[in-house]
Amino acid sequence: MLLTPSLSSTVIQDIEAVCEVGSTSMSYFYFDFRDANKQNLDDLVRSLLTQLSARSDPLCDILSHLYESHDRGTKQPGDDLLTRCLKQMLSIPDQGQIYIIVDALDECPDSLGIPSPRERVLQLLKELVELRLPNLHVCVTSRPEVDIRDVLGPLTSCPVSLHDQSGQKQDIVDYVRSVVYSDSEPIMKRWRTEDKDLVIKTLSERADGM
Repeated sequence: MLLTPSLSSTVIQDIEAVCEVGSTSMSYFYFDFRDANKQNLDDLVRSLLTQLSARSDPLCDILSHLYESHDRGTKQPGDDLLTRCLKQMLSIPDQGQIYIIVDALDECPDSLGIPSPRERVLQLLKELVELRLPNLHVCVTSRPEVDIRDVLGPLTSCPVSLHDQSGQKQDIVDYVRSVVYSDSEPIMKRWRTEDKDLVIKTLSERADGM
């Protein structure tokens, strides 16, 4: 599933409610261009491994074996081994439903290295979907960047876009208006009404659905 970022928190809340009453498990990761520890494939995979292993003894055993085989953490496994470990966890039979949420994929850098960090993440997501595990569900939120659409579009069973929805656009207008006309910003209180309205119009039009 490919969504826009504003839905991610709602999706997570709904799945958490399901996890509380059954054998369903969920792991999620937020890419963040402001945080160097939330921008790469390594960050994503390590986070997913940690979350999944915390909820299952068999999955924890897999991660423990990797840990022991690398001198109890004194050696660091490469991305290939970490990815293989993740696939092994997901492929254990007779598990409940597993949901993986990847939020704000567009904030993963696409300009450094060959392949770029984003290309490596996209390749992993493609490989996870192509495992065709009936209990695995992958949800990705992102701005509609061309490279992301090109890779995930053919794999997506349920795309949802809010960028062109009138309700989404109105929410953005209302939010910007509430900030511009807020009494908490003294400098804005001195602006002319026409200047405030121009700011609201310009920011809303350039928000691109975000």
